[in-house]
Amino acid sequence: MEKITSPKYIQVASTLEFSRLVCALERAPRISFMHEHDGRKILSIQMDLLKENPIIYYVPVEKMGHYLAYGFKSGKEDCTVVDSISEPTKLYSPIVKIKSLPPSLRQQLQDEHKNRYELIELEDLASLAKISYGYEEAPFPLFAFPRDSKWLVGVFMNFNEDGPSYFCHVTLDSEPDQPFLKYAMNNGNAPVFSANLNEHGYSYIKIIKLKETHPLINYD
Repeated sequence: MEKITSPKYIQVASTLEFSRLVCALERAPRISFMHEHDGRKILSIQMDLLKENPIIYYVPVEKMGHYLAYGFKSGKEDCTVVDSISEPTKLYSPIVKIKSLPPSLRQQLQDEHKNRYELIELEDLASLAKISYGYEEAPFPLFAFPRDSKWLVGVFMNFNEDGPSYFCHVTLDSEPDQPFLKYAMNNGNAPVFSANLNEHGYSYIKIIKLKETHPLINYD
């Protein structure tokens, strides 16, 4: 009998966090999928595979529509669900409505998800930013979440398809107060959290906050 892989659904902190995930700094906005999960409608996107198990990030649906619109102006973000593309200054993620999920995309009630990401703690934000070196397009998002009295900010990655997956991260004393990490490879300035995407000579990585501590990491 063929083994059915079970996904893990992980909730982000808000619709704004989800809209930043699918729209901000992307060459083209990613598609958002609307479907039922745990008895409610959600918007979701698969962002990783952990030993063949889909890792899906989601947010509950607050409004029905055809597009998730994301705007960014003067350091201010906004998002809403709309029925049409009408403002050229905004980015739009098409919402694909799924009537019924196949078994491979339904989270199993008794699934313990024995596979886990291993932790790699980095020295500083500069080391975290350097992981994006060599990416011509928008780099992967950073995920941030609380852990005990600290905050972890990092990226999920593996070094070969058959090996373990890792969460390369830094530990912060407090919650990141801005939605992007600003950095430059051609000077000695330390990366900083920023809400401004228009400073010349800098690159940016978006940060996505989760609602709770990530459940698939080996913290031991």
